[in-house]
Amino acid sequence: MTLNELVTPITRQTLSRDVYTQLRELLISGQMMPGEQISLRNIAAALGVSVMPVREAVHRLVAEQALELTPNRALRVPRMSVSQFEEITKIRIQLEGLATATAAERISDEELERVQALRSRFAEEMSKPRPDGADVIAANQAFHFAVYAAARMPILLQMIESQWLRIGPILNHDLRSGSRRVEERVAVKHHDNLVEALCRHDSAAACAALRGDIESAAAYIVSAGVLVNADSVEAAAAMLAPVQRAAKARVRTAS
Repeated sequence: MTLNELVTPITRQTLSRDVYTQLRELLISGQMMPGEQISLRNIAAALGVSVMPVREAVHRLVAEQALELTPNRALRVPRMSVSQFEEITKIRIQLEGLATATAAERISDEELERVQALRSRFAEEMSKPRPDGADVIAANQAFHFAVYAAARMPILLQMIESQWLRIGPILNHDLRSGSRRVEERVAVKHHDNLVEALCRHDSAAACAALRGDIESAAAYIVSAGVLVNADSVEAAAAMLAPVQRAAKARVRTAS
């Protein structure tokens, strides 16, 4: 789907915040891919706003490292190195594990019904001969965040969202690619185990199911070769350093 089809035109007055919210959701849900370049004018046209609120929203996302400016000033979704991905995965296990364990203790019957419904929605889409990648990703995200919300720890939830904001574009690679994890419905099994643990209010089992889900997806993504080798990132940075210093010198001279 194109960006124009993914976003919704904005009519409210809080334009910058609304632009930020929509772009943030696209990143968290994996609708934007690593290395994808972004045009401020195209975003503004798709949203039906001027470039100014888009620029403000984008600057905020750059500050959060969800987007990046290349040396030639192009705006794009960052590519992630293996070491960065592995570090964020470890952080996610701790943060999301805490949210899941706490949710197992606190989840209400109503919240549990919602989680079960989202589990069923995800499983139903995954059972199709050709699952729709966008629908699978949306259902997976909704399921996870329904569990985390049941912990009723808003600060922790914000921290989890921050990690998904950076990792979202790569996180759902296996769900998009029709990998063996998709064919064998591995994520469905982990979700089933997680829901069963929530029903028993078993924090340890819920946390273990969540950890298995995260680690199995991470192992596939690393093995798929879709991440950047850390040595390549460092080498590229070393090559760019003289160019960046020269550019800064030209700016100082011109001023």
